[in-house]
Amino acid sequence: MFNFGIFAKPPKPDELVRKWRSSVRTQERELDRQLRNITTEEAKVKRSIQQLAKKGDISSCRSLAKELVRSQKQKDRIITSKAQLNSILMELTRQVALIKVAGSLQKSTQVMKTVNQLMRIPQLQHTMMEMSKEMIRAGVIEEMTEEMFDDLEDDELEEEAEAEVENVLAQITDGVLGKAKNVATPVRPVGVSQKQQPLQQQQSENAADVSETESELDLDDMRARLSALRS
Repeated sequence: MFNFGIFAKPPKPDELVRKWRSSVRTQERELDRQLRNITTEEAKVKRSIQQLAKKGDISSCRSLAKELVRSQKQKDRIITSKAQLNSILMELTRQVALIKVAGSLQKSTQVMKTVNQLMRIPQLQHTMMEMSKEMIRAGVIEEMTEEMFDDLEDDELEEEAEAEVENVLAQITDGVLGKAKNVATPVRPVGVSQKQQPLQQQQSENAADVSETESELDLDDMRARLSALRS
């Protein structure tokens, strides 16, 4: 960031704009990277849901499906943020033209509104706050009130989103789970007949505890990775 100290020479308007544009492009690349990482992790979660559905582990399937719904909402927020960053780039490009005519930067309510919205995004908050300070000094935006910094994001899955969880399960498991299915009803593993089930269940009893513990650890690790990518 530029140093606006007492003995520092204030940067020229065009220098400020070039720096802001560079900063915005850096944030866009970071958001692209996050999108790729989330998409990669989602693919792993979907494969795990398919495997768990075959084993009849409905509880774990639903738990991972909720994580997928949250991840999709996060991806939607990232895509929206990219569009907002692009709108800032367009306005800064317009400011470059205005500098050539007026010789100074002009106030922009659109930039102020967009910067305020982007400051609510955790991964953009620091950069946007620093940029807003420079824009306030340069006269591009006005100083923001405390109300503008209120965090309105709620990462909790609302009750209305349960329908999305059911749709996700139905899509991933080809209709075996989700939608109108009664998720409280045990699902017999794929390829196991009613007669074969008791025998197979008896044969797997010794390994059940170990397998269940390993599965829980894997699921916890998967949920932790998705949560970290969303933060």
